Amino acid sequence: MSPHPSPLAPHSHHAIGVMGGTFDPIHFGHLRLAEEMAEAVGLERVLFIPAGQPPHRGVPRTAAAHRLEMVRRAVAGNPRFEVDAREVQSPRPSYTVDTLTELRAELDTEQPLWLLLGADAFLDLTSWHEWRRLFDLAHIAVAARPGARLLQSDAMPSELKNEVSQRQAVGGPSGSVLLRQMTPLGISATAIRDTLARHGSVRYLLPDAVLDYIHEHQLYRYP
Repeated sequence: MSPHPSPLAPHSHHAIGVMGGTFDPIHFGHLRLAEEMAEAVGLERVLFIPAGQPPHRGVPRTAAAHRLEMVRRAVAGNPRFEVDAREVQSPRPSYTVDTLTELRAELDTEQPLWLLLGADAFLDLTSWHEWRRLFDLAHIAVAARPGARLLQSDAMPSELKNEVSQRQAVGGPSGSVLLRQMTPLGISATAIRDTLARHGSVRYLLPDAVLDYIHEHQLYRYP
């Protein structure tokens, strides 16, 4: 089997979603965001791309091979979800702009590509490497909490506000921003790691298949 999923079908113009993250570990918040966005935008597939070496955060606690396998197990039952190992297999730091550039090269130029982000990640976008280029490569779908007025938020940097205000029209392969209200699941990977470290239960926060893997490999058990 090739390390990447089959080269992305060049002739279908069905939209593809990209869900990146350290996934340390993957949990129901990630999966539900991808599911609701896939439905809202009409995504044929969502590629889950675990970060290998994230440049802007601390090194993940957990080896990339474990994080990749947890994602594989988490998405196994959903025919729309796929795992893409390219960032884990790359020796370079994982920049989203590079990953989207690679995907864009594999796709038909007219294929819509959607980068799926939580609100916090989106508000931090101006700190990302070559962040303005992201809009040239993909549409961006942002999961907002119900009632959150993200675009009016003081938390949004003015540079980002300006960029978004020019990019509301949806259509074509890239360039628009869509805000969707999501079912609020206040689940965080940090809280899951902390709970596991003190031998607490994280059942119902993440798929059983992921929890079984964590126990089998004794992940997040710090002395």
